[in-house]
Amino acid sequence: MSNFIIYHNPRCSKSRQTLALLVKKGYEPKIFLYLEEKLSPNMLEEVLLKLNIEPRDLLRKGEEEYKKKNLSNNALSNKELINCMVKYPRLIERPIVIKGSKAILGRPPENVLNLID
Repeated sequence: MSNFIIYHNPRCSKSRQTLALLVKKGYEPKIFLYLEEKLSPNMLEEVLLKLNIEPRDLLRKGEEEYKKKNLSNNALSNKELINCMVKYPRLIERPIVIKGSKAILGRPPENVLNLID
């Protein structure tokens, strides 16, 4: 049992490396396949609070939807950005690892070590 949750994309090398690092350290995180499972605006807001970042900081700027939806527009509200990430979850930077009230981006994967007591 583990109290870690990883927002995981199995096709992403950093996500796989982060998961492997947790497993190597003896943890079995709950895997949330955010590209397949339903993500709500409230869930994403909670993740952002735990990460202590703004929605814009969680966007993958190289994704096609980022350009098509003109997400570089600073006039867009946090709510609009969050709703866009929920609709197009590929826009979400990955992996995200959560432990209790804290979260961290696994870029680089070694960042996850900051969540281990």
